[in-house]
Amino acid sequence: MKKRKLGKSGLEVAPLAFGGNVFGWTTDEATSFALLDAFVDAGFDMVDTADVYSAWVPSHKGGESETIIGKWLKSRGRRERVVIATKAGWEIRDFGKGLSKAHVVKSVEASLARLQTDYVDLYQSHIDDAATPFEETLGAYAKLIEQGKVRAIGASNHTAPRLAQALKVSAEKHLPRFESLQPLYNLYDREGFEAELQPLCVKEDIGVIPYYALAAGFLTGKYRSEKDLGKSARGGGVGSKYLNERGLRILGALDKVAKAKSATPAQIAIAWLIARPAVTAAIASATSLKQFAELQKAATLTLGAESIRELDQASAPDVKAGAAAS
Repeated sequence: MKKRKLGKSGLEVAPLAFGGNVFGWTTDEATSFALLDAFVDAGFDMVDTADVYSAWVPSHKGGESETIIGKWLKSRGRRERVVIATKAGWEIRDFGKGLSKAHVVKSVEASLARLQTDYVDLYQSHIDDAATPFEETLGAYAKLIEQGKVRAIGASNHTAPRLAQALKVSAEKHLPRFESLQPLYNLYDREGFEAELQPLCVKEDIGVIPYYALAAGFLTGKYRSEKDLGKSARGGGVGSKYLNERGLRILGALDKVAKAKSATPAQIAIAWLIARPAVTAAIASATSLKQFAELQKAATLTLGAESIRELDQASAPDVKAGAAAS
């Protein structure tokens, strides 16, 4: 598996990262272990999680995903073969929120305990915290890096102006800089990233690891009409955001390219994302070994210039209603 450099962090990762939000939520421990085994056996390495996964489940309190990953690491002894990326800052009931020095230190210690490891490869600010100066947050990260508890840091859900400001503080104060960005980015959700964040990441050599690579499942093609929205718990949100003229136009282009490549729409959507400028690895989840096998093929699928152009045209945010890709 050909690896890619993650910014200037010194880390190198395969082009597909496993989204660990499903662990302990839609996949039980045994299935999670099987998925992680298959993932590493296939030559992949980055597993992305967060301390808040999966606090949204009524009976959960957060940390469920990290706990399962930690049990897997302990039982398999494969720590050196994986790149563990986790996050902090999102509000967790009875634990706190934000990126103050105190909360960052508390959060990383809790994550390390659940992950049953001495260090995190990539520690990310899960959400921007405008109430805490970047100097304080980055100073806390500097200490953690000095202590060997964190190898590199990244940002998630940050705007271009805020990311640029963080980079400026890092340079001026001689503090660690964000080496990666985790934004919402996929074949449908393009404009928010491509307008300002993409050129900044390319200019500053920041690795990009987009989440929602399949637009909450829409780009798999399983949601094509109102009646399809009941197929999963996410169907309602998918329908309100993606099931429209542009969304159907994108699915049409995916179908066409997938047929030509003897692939599935999901594989084509991920291959397109992996081929984008600035993207280091696409984050995608699977809840079964069958789903993972489909994701695995996407990581080695090469799209030609014509296929990419067709997908670009069909998904362009400014395409007029009724226009079709040629």
